[in-house]
Amino acid sequence: MQALSEHLYIYPDTCKVYVVKNGAEAVLIDFGSGDVLDCLSEIGVTRVSAVLMTHHHRDQGQGLARAAAAGIPIWVPHMEQELFAEMDAIWQSRQVLNNYNVRQERFSLLDAVPIAGTLKDYESYTFGGCQFQIVPTPGHTPGSISVLARIDGRLNAFTGDLIAGPGKLWSLAATQWTYNGGEGLPATAASLLDLQERGPERLLPSHGETMDQPVEAIASLIERLREMMKHRQQNPRLFQFLEQPFEPVTPHLLRSRNSESNYFVLLSESGKAMFLDFGYDFHTGKPAETDRAARRPWLRTLGTLKKQYGVTKVETVVPTHYHDDHVAGFNLLRDHEGTEVWAADTFAGILRHPERYDLPCLWYDPIPVDRELPLETPIAWEEYQLTLYPLPGHTRYAVAIALEVDGRKVLVAGDQYQGGDGLLYNYVYKNRFDADDYMASAALYKKLQPDVILTGHWDPLWVEPGYFEELDRRGEALARMHRELLPLEQLDYGAEGFGARIVPYQSETRSGETVTLEIEVRNPLSRDALVEVDLLLPSGWHADPPESAITLAAKKETKLSVRVTPNGLPVRRARIAADLKVNGMRIGQHAESLITIKAHLNEGDRL
Repeated sequence: MQALSEHLYIYPDTCKVYVVKNGAEAVLIDFGSGDVLDCLSEIGVTRVSAVLMTHHHRDQGQGLARAAAAGIPIWVPHMEQELFAEMDAIWQSRQVLNNYNVRQERFSLLDAVPIAGTLKDYESYTFGGCQFQIVPTPGHTPGSISVLARIDGRLNAFTGDLIAGPGKLWSLAATQWTYNGGEGLPATAASLLDLQERGPERLLPSHGETMDQPVEAIASLIERLREMMKHRQQNPRLFQFLEQPFEPVTPHLLRSRNSESNYFVLLSESGKAMFLDFGYDFHTGKPAETDRAARRPWLRTLGTLKKQYGVTKVETVVPTHYHDDHVAGFNLLRDHEGTEVWAADTFAGILRHPERYDLPCLWYDPIPVDRELPLETPIAWEEYQLTLYPLPGHTRYAVAIALEVDGRKVLVAGDQYQGGDGLLYNYVYKNRFDADDYMASAALYKKLQPDVILTGHWDPLWVEPGYFEELDRRGEALARMHRELLPLEQLDYGAEGFGARIVPYQSETRSGETVTLEIEVRNPLSRDALVEVDLLLPSGWHADPPESAITLAAKKETKLSVRVTPNGLPVRRARIAADLKVNGMRIGQHAESLITIKAHLNEGDRL
């Protein structure tokens, strides 16, 4: 055990384990094999109040089962929580053959460990009488964090494997997040520069040497990363975007230049700002996978926005639709800016309760909504008025946001159309697409006559003559092609092709307790029809009623309520299904729902 100062020690192990001591109590930064527990008595420590993990790699915490057995609370990066708590399920689901996933997410624990909580980006926590601030530092892994703490009068940065010494990385292989990619290189550079701005006086890596000259150590590594990125042609404009992350659409409306999806900043003369969408700020590249640890929002450019444009507060954020690349950063804004979330009343429920829906691109955590906005009703914010219009197509749960800025009529339209010319359809059937959606959006655009259309992934589109008429032609053609290709005259289940869905899609309960489900069904015929639903359940489960039947008018939909009572041992994602008949014709099991039975708690235990 090496003393760095009166209250800070290093224990060399599979990684460096840092011991922050306060009397007989200690906090450990990373854990290694766990052998550190055998040596704490040498420095008078009798109790470990917490283990704080910087990332999930096995050398950082291969002995965490020992910490759990000793009752030591384990705190892990919020974005990597499943890579600690759900490893049994993750190992079973990992693809081995024909696998192109080269990200080092397999260099993780062999078995799950219980976690006491998650370390959320930008939050401060107090353990063992010391305050620790969490800084997102993707690079070595997408979900890595660094931990800042002032100990013995000096601001220390526990950096995990972000940096291993002046000009050194512990692993280049870890920065390859995709097959033949190098996404971790620009992420490391952006993280290092952000960390440097926070003024640490010492860098303490998991592997490598202690750095008492952080500015010089970081500068040396940045230069080497810059050269590597240049040779790999990896994010060549990274440093330009860091210096100028926004560009004006009009003087009071900005566009982000390097976010995963465009977001827009509406500037008020008061100094306040409204964000229109906010997903993955300052995108440096991402893994191909879509697990939580591969999708990292952060607030990397917020400080620059305030400095360059005089923004005093991001007061409100409004989404065009619910997809993760448009909303992933909302909770960070709420927690650290006090930003209110205003969302259309047509999909506010999806943001609040994503687990209830079987839809693509749902964010992992609930997003509280402060204000539900009615459609086609002007909404005042500062000196502006916004109006939200339904915009089904890319997804049923989307809106176009119309407003006037600097004398220009602006339409913020999310991902409705693709391409620089704004003409290519961007529909996804699973997003609840209907064949007539693009006829409706063409009519809306023609009605509103915007000067400029702002989209999620392409440059601002300044409207030219003939554009709205071309949208009309394409919308009509798309609807016609669907009518010609699909046998809608026989069974009209729309473009999606399914006659039922069950809400909630995911539920958690305990054996013997009841879950209420709603089954949405449709009559696909052009005449009245009897729609019957038989609910298929695991053995020993019960439904009330077990079967349902209702006569529906042609092409009409309704909802049927069913109470399901599971019985048996705890199980993850037990499947139930709705088996359909229409006028006696077997349609099949068109919808499923997943129910997890949790173990019963002993009296006094907490959920």
